[in-house]
Amino acid sequence: MSYDIKITGGTVYDGSGAPGRKADIAISAGRIAAVGDCPGAAAREIDASGCIVTPGFLDLHSHYDGQATWDDTLEPSSRHGVTTTIMGNCGVGFAPVKSTDHERLIKLMEGVEDIPGTALAEGLKWNWESFPDYMNALEAQHRTIDVAVHIGHDPLRVYVMGDRAIADEEASDGDIAAMRSIVREAMEAGAIGFSTGRSDVHKTADGDWTPSSEATSRELAGIAKAFEGLDYGVVQAVSDFDLEREGDRFEAEWAVLEAYAKAAGGRPFSMSLMQRDFAPDQWTRILEKAEKMKAEGVDMRVQTAPRGIGVFLGLQCTFHFFMGYPSYKKIAHLPFEERVAIMKTPDFRAQILSEKTDKLSGPGSSIPPLADMLMEHIDFVATKLFQLGDPPDYEQPPENALAAQAEREGIPLMEKLYDTVLERDGKELIYFPIYNYTEGDYGNVMKMMTHPQALQGLGDGGAHVGTICDASMPTYLLSHWTRDRTRGPKLPVERAVQMMTGDIADFLSLKDRGFIREGMKADLNIIDYDALQLEPPHMVKDLPAGGQRLLQGARGYRATIVSGVPVVLDDAFTGEKPGRLVRAGRV
Repeated sequence: MSYDIKITGGTVYDGSGAPGRKADIAISAGRIAAVGDCPGAAAREIDASGCIVTPGFLDLHSHYDGQATWDDTLEPSSRHGVTTTIMGNCGVGFAPVKSTDHERLIKLMEGVEDIPGTALAEGLKWNWESFPDYMNALEAQHRTIDVAVHIGHDPLRVYVMGDRAIADEEASDGDIAAMRSIVREAMEAGAIGFSTGRSDVHKTADGDWTPSSEATSRELAGIAKAFEGLDYGVVQAVSDFDLEREGDRFEAEWAVLEAYAKAAGGRPFSMSLMQRDFAPDQWTRILEKAEKMKAEGVDMRVQTAPRGIGVFLGLQCTFHFFMGYPSYKKIAHLPFEERVAIMKTPDFRAQILSEKTDKLSGPGSSIPPLADMLMEHIDFVATKLFQLGDPPDYEQPPENALAAQAEREGIPLMEKLYDTVLERDGKELIYFPIYNYTEGDYGNVMKMMTHPQALQGLGDGGAHVGTICDASMPTYLLSHWTRDRTRGPKLPVERAVQMMTGDIADFLSLKDRGFIREGMKADLNIIDYDALQLEPPHMVKDLPAGGQRLLQGARGYRATIVSGVPVVLDDAFTGEKPGRLVRAGRV
């Protein structure tokens, strides 16, 4: 036998959850040709001695919908072992679309997913109208990794209902039938599924509620019937159960989601799961409901994260502590370096620390109420504000928080925050785990992500680019949870790998990836496990129109291989672009 590539000497974790074993892997024509001894020569041999070899990671939850049309690298996900990323979550996206609605969808994505509207306006080519047209545009561009895409409820509603596609406008029977037909068309063209967003935190750049946020159960169930008779495709939702509003609406909201899931022709359903400080037990209620639905025959899953669902706050970021202060607003228009220089002067520091912040959210503002809540409860918030350090530490004890530091130093909290954001010439990032850190550790995170109905997700690659960089979660799950964690139990390496590979491939009915087996697609990672390490996040300006985003690298990826082609070698891109569009139902 002769092969294109042979990987020798590594410890193979095959994605099934089985323990690692020493084995060679042979690759021919983009497929795994053999696993085991693999006798024969190869055009290229990669020595994986001292490394682990895994299937390429599948990223269940990303938002590269716009970026994938102009960017062939898809950082940061491609730097963290991801070989297939799933876009179009949370109901947002860019297709179907009429030419008159381009700006509307840009404002929607800008507000909901914190992607600069100027970058989208310059980067999007808009060489599509229908969803199949959009998929064809994705297919025409080669990139480092594979992409698959949901059709989102928001653009669908705008396409069908036009100006009536506002949050409190109920869809007619004709509207629902039209949306169902378009979703079926998308699924037959190979969409991975359908997604909807029902979060009160999500607003457009104009401060409006998103089109799908208050859709009725009749509408959602009517659309979900598009899946009847299909043996592939998933449905997805995100909801905060109207916690920004008065009263407990949990049961009413769950009834909507349940009707939606049960109407989807038996296809799997998933929704986001996290612990919120202002409803700390809600996640247990969701799991109880999910277990009941599973017992009733619905393939109900919850998407979980391996760390806090948090944001970075800093002068370069979308949000920081002083953005609502009168003195800061007077200089907010200045270039970054000028702002920092002014803020370092004693007079400006004294003036701003004597002021109070103005309200930021409200009618006409895209800033979520959470920003005002942050400042209203800053004394509590600061008990969960951390400097990550290098290497970054996401699971720090309460005594490391900035509130505890200010108390030990005997200085007012706002002085501590002010001086901290000015560190590293104003480039310091302060980590605030909004969710999943109510008790100051990962005890509940462990319970969520090890639940039998849990799926690893919520990385949000391509979104919230001025506040988060959670697309690094695959590296974090493998390094922190299997090797570095000191504040609680760890996970076996084989289980962590399975969570990012086989589990997700099975859920999505992608039968050609997620496992290291003969005949499978040759999507692989060769990882120097002992050296695997996250780098600190940092801000770059590399989006169209000079837009900025947070990136986070990693060390320890000896190789990432997509369809038998190395796209990363020794933590650096090779320049190869074997990534393609994945069409569900055809793999």
